Amino acid sequence: MNITLIGTGNMGSAFLKQLSAAGHQVRLTGRDLAKAQALAADYPGATAYPASQALGDSQVVILATAYADAKAALQSLGNLDGRVLIDISNPLTDDYMGLTLGHTTSAGEEIAKAFPGVELVKGFNTLFAQVLAAGAQFADGQRAPVLLASDSVRAKQSAAALAQSLGFDVIDAGPLKNARYLEPLAGLNIYLGYGAGRGTSIAPTWITR
Repeated sequence: MNITLIGTGNMGSAFLKQLSAAGHQVRLTGRDLAKAQALAADYPGATAYPASQALGDSQVVILATAYADAKAALQSLGNLDGRVLIDISNPLTDDYMGLTLGHTTSAGEEIAKAFPGVELVKGFNTLFAQVLAAGAQFADGQRAPVLLASDSVRAKQSAAALAQSLGFDVIDAGPLKNARYLEPLAGLNIYLGYGAGRGTSIAPTWITR
């Protein structure tokens, strides 16, 4: 799959590692082009580009930035109409212990409103970067799931195929408005990891009897 990845922080780096290992072709971009170039040099199939050249023929765009930076980062790419956009952002407060949006909207919905030509899917936002970087498989044999919410069948199918290619289980979380549930779930996971001291090798899942 041809993918444009926006972001060179912890989540962007973790994505790049796993996407490269799975054989995807990645066009990487970020605010610091030199950092993106240095990161891309470590992984086969990855090339760094300035934002204005980063789209190319990518079928999927992964937004791996903070929510506060999302709109500017996406605008810097140019015309996104017709692209599948995987939004992993969470609208976190400065201390990471709360959300700035909720109940009546979500980060995913607000980004979709700002870019009506994209087919947006919310996903990967409930995973710590450390879990993504280490891979889906946990020591007890369980695999971390990726929960996906979207109004687009194509976007959800594309994100599911990508997640499965990285070894993750997939849970269909329904329409995009259910990002209002996924983002607080990510907030709880962050609290458990940092606030409650359980660390970052955790991920929420559902048990089926």
